[in-house]
Amino acid sequence: MTPDQLRAFAAQLLSQVETMCHTVETMSKTVETMGRKINRDQTLIEKLTHETAQLKRLKFAKRSEQMNPEQASLLDDLIDADIAAIEAELQALQITPIATDKKQKPKRTALPPEFPRTLIHHEPDNTQCPCGCDLKRIGEDVSEKLGYAPGVFTVERHIRGKWVCNDCETLIQAPVPEQVIDKGIPTAGLLAHVMIAKFADHLPLYRQESIFGRAGLAIPRSTLAQWVGMTNVQLQPLVDALRDVVIGQQVVHADETPVQMLAPGSKKTHRSYVWAYATSQFCKTAAVVYDFSPSRAGEHARNFLHGWKGKLVCDDFGGYKTNFELGVTEIGCMAHARRKFFELHATNKSQIAEQALRYIQLLYEIESEVRDLKPDLRCRIRQEKTVPVMDRLHAWMIAQRDLVPEGSAISRALDYSLKRWAALSRYLNDGAVPIDNNWADNQIRPWALGRKNWLFAGSLRSGKRSAAIMSLIQSERLNGHDPYAYLKDVLKRLPTQRASEIDQLLPHRWQLV
Repeated sequence: MTPDQLRAFAAQLLSQVETMCHTVETMSKTVETMGRKINRDQTLIEKLTHETAQLKRLKFAKRSEQMNPEQASLLDDLIDADIAAIEAELQALQITPIATDKKQKPKRTALPPEFPRTLIHHEPDNTQCPCGCDLKRIGEDVSEKLGYAPGVFTVERHIRGKWVCNDCETLIQAPVPEQVIDKGIPTAGLLAHVMIAKFADHLPLYRQESIFGRAGLAIPRSTLAQWVGMTNVQLQPLVDALRDVVIGQQVVHADETPVQMLAPGSKKTHRSYVWAYATSQFCKTAAVVYDFSPSRAGEHARNFLHGWKGKLVCDDFGGYKTNFELGVTEIGCMAHARRKFFELHATNKSQIAEQALRYIQLLYEIESEVRDLKPDLRCRIRQEKTVPVMDRLHAWMIAQRDLVPEGSAISRALDYSLKRWAALSRYLNDGAVPIDNNWADNQIRPWALGRKNWLFAGSLRSGKRSAAIMSLIQSERLNGHDPYAYLKDVLKRLPTQRASEIDQLLPHRWQLV
């Protein structure tokens, strides 16, 4: 080949090499781009696979909001109870009677004569007239109160003798015993039975009506609803005192759960919420207060905890964040952090999740050892045994976070704990603080059971009424009392109980007389 041909051939080779280099560079960029896309797709596939497996674990059932006749009757009960409660509140606020046109009142049907009757006589303590003469019994007034034992109606026949002086014609008669419902026929025992059946056993009033019918007297559900509303008004001061007790503690649990509420002016429901505020399981005072609200907005928790500066045990719900800015100390829930890893392990057998569960298991084993100890000793053991485990867990989580793909399910589980590590670790320095919020979760369970029976709250007022009564019922359960015995005794004593001594009737202080 001539020199010119060699130069031309060399130039051709250089051009081909340059073209191949360009092609290789383009292919390298394409491979890199495809690699990133594959990583994103794998992360998305992992996320969707995890969510699919998680949904399969949940047993959802179709819940129709279509109104049926029974649901309509439930609403009627709620309206009657609301009206009775409003009338009772207005009567309590009324100072002087307002003149109204006389209306013919419906005549009360006599109680069936076959019901067993207990005679209760009320006579004056002194049958001597102030003028010095002996009084003569000239007659009596009789009123009947309807009682109920499971499956059997009874009647209390109150007989109040009339005593008169023959000389000065002075008439003396024992006063009418104070009742929760003035001039009403239900005894405290019957009212307690209706309230316990509705709010503890979750029996709607239309079911109670049929049950009473089988016992011999079908009490109309409208009457039962009036009793519920008026009894709630009388018990409200007790609920307010119970709230003061809970807020007076340094450590409070909080949790919330959805409840359907009927929207005003329509037959559709929307999601409202019940908030549970409970004393700690390490506290000597066992109490829980429920607060019903139309939404999950953080203002409801802020209003309930207004002015409180203690330690709040809760999950990562954003509605509590404002309270932390106002001086409340956040205590994290280790059970919620654990649940993130458990779901991963249950769905795809993640080894990283399994290791996290082993670390957290060590924490709970230590807690089981110190559960019944005094706070100071519990705190000292936590410092000796729990702190080293928490340090190892924290370091392990940080190391694993750098290795897992961004946006994956395991990265989200790690981020949940790492971002809230300060709140999750605060229980180490205070023996009165629990490791998790399971105690509040347990107090929410009665609502989860109840909403399967009564379906929805008919109004905001009826929701708040249910929250108030269930606060007393669940609190007395926490103190080991029988719900019926407690409420029956409270309803007997409440009409004559001094306002300054109302705290004596609270579940944690109540004693059967």
